[in-house]
Amino acid sequence: MKKILVFSLMAAASLTLSAQEKGYLTGSFETTDHFYVADEGNRFTPDSDPFGSNNYLKVDYYNGNLSAGLQLESYMPAVIGYPDELNKYALSNMYVNWTDDAFQITAGTFYDQFGSGLLFRSWEDRLLGLNNAIMGARFAYNWEDKIAFKALWGTPRLGMEFTDTQVRGADLSVSLANIIGLDNIVLSVEGSVLNRYSKISIDAEEAGGKPSTFGWSGRLNFDYDGFFLKGEYVDLGKKLVALTPKRGNAQLIEAGYNANGLGVTLTGRRLEWMGQKIMSNSLSSANMISYVPAMSTQYTYMLTTLHPYNPQLGDESSFTFNSGEIGGQFDAFYNFRRGTKLGGKRGMKVHANFSTYYAIAQEGTAKPGNLLFRDFSFDIEKQWTKEFKMVLLYSMQEYNPTYGNFKTTWLSNIMVADLLYKWTPTFSTRMELQYLTTQEDKKDWMAALLEVNFAPHWSIWGSDMYNHGSTKMHYYNVGVSYTKGRTRLAGGYGRYKDGFICSGGVCRQIPQYTGANFSITTSF
Repeated sequence: MKKILVFSLMAAASLTLSAQEKGYLTGSFETTDHFYVADEGNRFTPDSDPFGSNNYLKVDYYNGNLSAGLQLESYMPAVIGYPDELNKYALSNMYVNWTDDAFQITAGTFYDQFGSGLLFRSWEDRLLGLNNAIMGARFAYNWEDKIAFKALWGTPRLGMEFTDTQVRGADLSVSLANIIGLDNIVLSVEGSVLNRYSKISIDAEEAGGKPSTFGWSGRLNFDYDGFFLKGEYVDLGKKLVALTPKRGNAQLIEAGYNANGLGVTLTGRRLEWMGQKIMSNSLSSANMISYVPAMSTQYTYMLTTLHPYNPQLGDESSFTFNSGEIGGQFDAFYNFRRGTKLGGKRGMKVHANFSTYYAIAQEGTAKPGNLLFRDFSFDIEKQWTKEFKMVLLYSMQEYNPTYGNFKTTWLSNIMVADLLYKWTPTFSTRMELQYLTTQEDKKDWMAALLEVNFAPHWSIWGSDMYNHGSTKMHYYNVGVSYTKGRTRLAGGYGRYKDGFICSGGVCRQIPQYTGANFSITTSF
């Protein structure tokens, strides 16, 4: 059936494109190549093939209301730390789309999301090695921004192939404000349904499991004069966890104010058995058709990301015992304007965040158990002169290395200074100085980075992250990049620590390794 569908799409796209007299093509190419070397200090020995290469070629055609495209991927083999399912090559994406003022019809591969993504989301993130595109059909209709409806059917991708799992879903959004005629107000109610069908084992059937599961979500959105309120309830339906029926569910509420240089957001979330998998028997990090980000500050500095938070969805293994998590965050931002006492000549931005999450102490309740993660951060961004900009950050992080099984927590205090100086309009330097102090794990760390930029083409950088608390290990990285128009070339060499790489609050685990890397990104 899948082969027939793919062939039909190729034929339809070929006939459609040949019939067009006008139109234009866009595309992009990306390659990331690693060469691994043995490093006794890092306890790393490469495999028999010391080379890894991820490659993506994407081409899209546009002509009026019509668009079509494809994506070719190859992993020869995949860069270390990426899901094992990514190997060799495949024509991974192929679609034909028609869009007018109210309708949108897609056949082939597509990405979509219901609400916040807790119920359903398909997307691509190359940093994570995740691409769960849906192969099937999608229909969307929007009536004067008052009622929006979409329906979809298809089979999600896992690794290089599209699975036998089927997803069918629909989403409805009704703008009450637009129907009534209220100006400058957002007031809408939304709802979604999702059916997932996947073959299950005989043991699962005997335990009461069913190949078809039904989930739904309801949402409310309100926004007026800078004030906003959002709420969402998600029910995944019954699922088997270790051959025991469980009901996945989640609750999310978000309220805040954003105007006049002030932004304040308060978020609360509860998750229980919210793992929404494509294949029930796969342990791959890419095996998901929902989006559950870590609702905490997403850092980019080296020492602040040593132990990023991963939401606890309810672990199905025998190693953990919590059914999910409950917690939230408070986020505040203020921009001191130019000419004020604190803002000075060029203004100043301050930001604070507090987030805390607990394991659910008792299944089916909102009672918090052991602490999973806590973070308090405060940062200041100040443009002192036309040439000099400074960012200072402090973060106090506490996390549970046993994922809530026990009360054990590790506490770290992290300080960062990020200093940028523009010597000339085309020459600038940026320096990061970081320090982490803790009594647990590997004790204290320090890190530094120096980046030299020759705009608009060249950038050179070097960094070192040093654990002087216990291991006395250096994790260094040097590199250079060249940018010309839409093309960027970059190369480097370094020693990398095991840990997590995160994007949008979703993470994948990587092992420690040492080696050289080279990348090309271009678009046309």
